[in-house]
Amino acid sequence: MSTISALLQILIVSIIIFFISGRLIGSNVNLFRRVLSVIISVSFTTFVFWYTFVRENAQYHTEDGVVSVATLLWIGSMLLISMLIYLFFELFDPIALDENTGRYSEKKTIFRKALNYWRYQKRLRTVLKVAVTNGITRTVKYARSRDTDRQLAIALRSTLEESGGIFIKFGQVLSTRKELFSPIFIEELKKLQQKVSPMTFDEVKRILKENFSCEIDEVFSFFDEKPLAAASIGQVHRAVLKNSHEEVVVKILRPQVKTIMREDLSILLEFADWITTKSQWAESFGFKSLAEGFANSMKEETDFEIEARNMIQIRNILKRSKLNVKIPQVYEELSNENILVMEYVKGVSISDLDKIEDLSFDRKELARTIVYSYLEQALISGIFHADPHPGNISVNPETGEVAILDFGAVCRLSGQQQEGLKLFFMGIQQGDSSLLYDAISLLIKNKNEINRQELEQAIGQILLKITYVNKVPTDETIYSIFTVIRESGLQFYSSVSLALRVIITLDGTINMIDPTFNIFEEAKKFTNDYMKSSLRKPITEPIETMEKMQEELAILIPNLRKIPRRIDQLIRKVEDGKVILHHDIFSDKTNSKFVTQLFSKFVLLMVGITFGIISTALLAISQFIETAYAIYLNTAAYLGLFLCSILLVRLSIQAIRDMKRRD
Repeated sequence: MSTISALLQILIVSIIIFFISGRLIGSNVNLFRRVLSVIISVSFTTFVFWYTFVRENAQYHTEDGVVSVATLLWIGSMLLISMLIYLFFELFDPIALDENTGRYSEKKTIFRKALNYWRYQKRLRTVLKVAVTNGITRTVKYARSRDTDRQLAIALRSTLEESGGIFIKFGQVLSTRKELFSPIFIEELKKLQQKVSPMTFDEVKRILKENFSCEIDEVFSFFDEKPLAAASIGQVHRAVLKNSHEEVVVKILRPQVKTIMREDLSILLEFADWITTKSQWAESFGFKSLAEGFANSMKEETDFEIEARNMIQIRNILKRSKLNVKIPQVYEELSNENILVMEYVKGVSISDLDKIEDLSFDRKELARTIVYSYLEQALISGIFHADPHPGNISVNPETGEVAILDFGAVCRLSGQQQEGLKLFFMGIQQGDSSLLYDAISLLIKNKNEINRQELEQAIGQILLKITYVNKVPTDETIYSIFTVIRESGLQFYSSVSLALRVIITLDGTINMIDPTFNIFEEAKKFTNDYMKSSLRKPITEPIETMEKMQEELAILIPNLRKIPRRIDQLIRKVEDGKVILHHDIFSDKTNSKFVTQLFSKFVLLMVGITFGIISTALLAISQFIETAYAIYLNTAAYLGLFLCSILLVRLSIQAIRDMKRRD
């Protein structure tokens, strides 16, 4: 057999193995892993086949179209080993990120995937090595006392700081979670600082040209080269529109920021998985959920179209408000996912108010205006700005007009959650544990697991600590309530957790304006005033009330007409004995599909095991037979073992995929 002929045959066999293995492995086969599996398998089995058989049989060839048993064994080994190698790749491949899980995925070439996989693994190993070097595995295991809390906080901060990039930003976000972490952690994580150099003006012009498809001078008559602010996601410049001569602010997304975040967020989620498996402490704090929530928020913050939509929503919500609060106008025709053009609003940051000597407004009234605006957004509309730190709230020192900026993050509450939040404010202000319990029962996911007596007693202990004080310590109170909820095995809705975090951040911002301001007392007043105005609405706004009643009646009357007929039908069915309570697990398509797939996998597993048992038995029997029939028994036995292996490998691959989907 010539070398060229042998190589050609190997190539043909490889192609056949490629297609057969793909069919046996199942759907959604990764092409790169499939090709690599076949290459490794063919190379390995061909070398073994040549070294153990062909080398000793120099005249080896096929005659008269008959394929030898050795050749069949070689081809079968190729197929089985290629599937086993694919199983190995599937097992150790990092879980791809997609939009359903908050993780990311994108189409890449085979070589790009290989390069990214290598970079991913290298980066992940670096992060885990940093964590172990800083002693985080040791400290999370024994996180029990104040001393170990301090050591753990230092280890966590050092790990995030040395990992850099998105890890630092994640640590900065964790430093605002006063409702979850003790002051020791907050103090340590606040030390994280991310130094970001501003983009050059040439970069800015290039990005603007790519997004506007024209030169910068054709859109703006003036564009300030010096940025107003620069952050890790983007930077902001002042400008003047050429056509309308309006002053605007242009927010520009940094180039490659989405790619960098995709890579680093993937590593962060793997790190969160790892630390959660190492520590009960991390699991109880929901460290993995925190990382996933952060990944989702980062995805929104890197899409300025989402921020523009948020601004438009809240601007429309506050149009009818009597409060002196402004949301900048968005220039939608000039904005996209990479560029956000909005109205320039004159003002100074809350943190710079002390630098102004003569203010034309009362500080307490300013604080009340800001708080009432947030309460209007949260408790009436259910959509509100979720990042009220001092840099995102500015005040016009001449008019006292408040402007809310940066809508990369907003929170949305359902009607039930809005009611729960109202009761939450009132319960804390009145020191009423029963009222606070009613509030919490509306704000948590697993309310059926509540032990009312124990929870009310724990809440009562918290309220006793803040009774008879001039001002309720907001962050300490909410942190204590979160601790009680967590220790009781309960969990707030994610939107509620965000809302409570907003309260803490807002309280810190308001304290910079007026340190004596009591946010819970003001929230109680706002809720009472709102309820009173709702009761007076039929008198003060009779036309609008009548229109609302007509709308409700138009929806209700058709259903009311059906009630007598439905009652009559129900009575007849009861009399005829036709009312039967029936629940079928297969009535739900999801349940039916799950049970069907589970049953089919069980059947395949049983078939594979049966093949294995029967084949093993045939091999054992053939050992006691000295006639020619032993050859047939051996052939049938090896074929059965081969089929058993194929079935078990396929089931293993499918099980790994299912686990990844659930994660």
